[in-house]
Amino acid sequence: MKLQGARELCTLKDMVSMEIVTTRLICQRKKKVKEDLEFGCIFLTIFTFCTNSARLHWRYCSGQSDRLHVTFASHVKSFTDTNFCSDVSPFICLFIPRVISMQPKWARLAYVEAQGDLKVPFKDALPTREEQISALRSTEEFDVLVVGGGATGSGCALDAVTRNLKTALVERSDFSSGTSSRSTKLIHGGVRYLQKAIMKLDYEQYMMVKEALHERANLLNIAPHLSAPLPIMLPVYKWWQLPYYWAGIKMYDLVAGSQCLKSSYVLSKSKALEFFPMLKKDKLVGAIVYFDGQHNDARMNLAIALTAARHGAAVANYTEVVHLLKNPDPKTGQEKVCGAHCRDIITGQEFDVRAKCVINATGPFTDSLRKMDNQKNANICQPSAGVHIVIPGYYSPDNMGLLDPATSDGRVIFFLPWEKMTIAGTTDTPTEVTAHPIPVEDDINFILSEVRNYLSPDVEVRRGDVLAAWSGIRPLVTDPNSKDTQSICRNHIVNISDSGLVTIAGGKWTTYRSMAEETLDAAVKAHNLSAGPSRTVGLMLDGGKDWTPTMYIRMVQDYGLENEVAQHLAATYGGRAFEVAKMAQVTGKRWPIVGKRLVSEFPYIESEVQYAVKEYACTAIDVISRRTRLGFLNVQAADEALPRIVEIMGKELQWTEQKKKDELEAAKNFLYMEMGYKARSEQLSKTTEISLTAPEIARYKKRFYKFDKESKGFITTVDVQQVLEKLSIQIDENALHEILNEVDLNKNGQVELDEFLQLMSAVQRGHISDSRLAILMKTAEEGLDLRGPVSVDRSGGGV
Repeated sequence: MKLQGARELCTLKDMVSMEIVTTRLICQRKKKVKEDLEFGCIFLTIFTFCTNSARLHWRYCSGQSDRLHVTFASHVKSFTDTNFCSDVSPFICLFIPRVISMQPKWARLAYVEAQGDLKVPFKDALPTREEQISALRSTEEFDVLVVGGGATGSGCALDAVTRNLKTALVERSDFSSGTSSRSTKLIHGGVRYLQKAIMKLDYEQYMMVKEALHERANLLNIAPHLSAPLPIMLPVYKWWQLPYYWAGIKMYDLVAGSQCLKSSYVLSKSKALEFFPMLKKDKLVGAIVYFDGQHNDARMNLAIALTAARHGAAVANYTEVVHLLKNPDPKTGQEKVCGAHCRDIITGQEFDVRAKCVINATGPFTDSLRKMDNQKNANICQPSAGVHIVIPGYYSPDNMGLLDPATSDGRVIFFLPWEKMTIAGTTDTPTEVTAHPIPVEDDINFILSEVRNYLSPDVEVRRGDVLAAWSGIRPLVTDPNSKDTQSICRNHIVNISDSGLVTIAGGKWTTYRSMAEETLDAAVKAHNLSAGPSRTVGLMLDGGKDWTPTMYIRMVQDYGLENEVAQHLAATYGGRAFEVAKMAQVTGKRWPIVGKRLVSEFPYIESEVQYAVKEYACTAIDVISRRTRLGFLNVQAADEALPRIVEIMGKELQWTEQKKKDELEAAKNFLYMEMGYKARSEQLSKTTEISLTAPEIARYKKRFYKFDKESKGFITTVDVQQVLEKLSIQIDENALHEILNEVDLNKNGQVELDEFLQLMSAVQRGHISDSRLAILMKTAEEGLDLRGPVSVDRSGGGV
């Protein structure tokens, strides 16, 4: 019986292998024909919609009377009802369903192949960073050295190592420290690019959207803990736009085929306001809802890099390339790249990493490495800055995003729920390449202005509600015929220099895997590497395999974690969340039993800092921005958590006291410059005018002098502490210094009356919404007023 079972298993394996090979051959021979025919079908569909838009019939179903349902059959019917398409519609009716029906089969076979015979040498424990550096130094020669630890670089390393190539990756900063952590957090095909493809009959853009939609489906499958489908609403304010946008969104669904997440639908005005009550009501006709993916971009990037490390790649962050190594080709005498001379930024040690092939995946810094190869190389990247802001979660529903398809200057703005906050962006302006991009006030105000245009007048959109802001640099491929970066396609290019340096440039987050596959295909061919085909389609990323939607319940039951904390850990670490829970410290409370929070309003706990070190976190910035997302969600909360984070990391990494001070200062500077704290602080310093009425000034002076008992004209931490003691309120002295420092414009250690009035004026105008000093003084004043003078009778009558 065992022998028979083994034979059946062998036969099944052979059948699967044969079907994989057969399918791959069929795909290679007919891929171009299929793509051309699909492209033709799409545009025939568009033509039909344009010529028959008046004949569209809306069918409402019982119980969901506000939703428009148009099935694939109705698309086919619109073809057969058109004389122009009568000759081709039978072919379309047969061809498109067949193409769509084949896609799930190909996906299943790819998954079987990806998970098949791959070895995972570090399935349980990752090598330490020191061990990774040692592997880089001691390995005689790698097959592939990837420079750059963003999404594309990490994807290249994962693709290479799963092809059984000896792989190394070095990153000058931290994994995902650049563009890959500063995205819109969407996994999408690009509705805007499909619109351009349709309007300009651009086959290249069409194929880019199609590829991205395929990659979207794959990414949602391989990292289910870090990603999920998100409904996005497109509000419509003109009747003629409804069929126009509806046709475009339906094309988006059609291009996705069987990989469409969920079918798009139309909502009436009342239903749109029910789903998105903050929406502006005036002139609203209805809305269209479509689905794309959303993810935690920095954690996704890290998961890709960690997956590569678990499969045996030697990966090291904070390791920069000083210069490329070259050897003359024995046949031609021409110098060829054969590795890189690297420096470990943490220790300062330098060493050579030799490799048969070097891949340049440095994003916005692509041209820097190309010029390191050859100073005469022309620039191929045109950087573009995209600014995003984070505002409180009450600005949007928990499970519905918003798309503004046509802003005042022709750009697209997304307004999305993310990590229980609301993210809005992005801008798209030319910029200079820098490792530390800074969000500028004009871009922040532009986004706020566009958000106001779509929200109800009842919702006051205040500058002071911006909790964080950041700028990311997109590495767009230069188009000489383009007038501005907004019209540049996000397509990628793979270039191989005369010296053999392989460069991957451009592209988008969603297509990182296919870009990596194409890059490795080119590298294998150019350098005659012994490797098979890519095996990353369907390959589960770190933490994804053992994740389930309900695993957080077990964490609550087994470890005594808060429900919110358990959900956060499951959604961040997937199946490895239990490792973080095991490291959590006892709280000393009845509930939760374990899991001390870093800050009260966010579910990040102290054991995550310890676990971050195992994930190659080397600085406090790594923890607040990429291992956790605290710095991207609320800069003040991140600033409050920093001392404890530095303390925990110092213990784990054996930092000296001076090193702790340096880390704290560097992290504070990062929040101040790159995460919008500077722009936020300047809202008070720029408010030189005190725009308050006479009664308001009198009221705020009265409040001020409750603290300034001696009428000095200023208050210090001592004055505030004395008032708080009367109310039996205790605040840490360091925290009190920080609270006053936010308002102390001339940094003399005290808050003067004029500074306090400027603060209250800024609060009144909405420039500042959550000043801790303003809230503290108001609360204290109310407490003092409630207490009033203590009578002799109530005190016991005296003597």
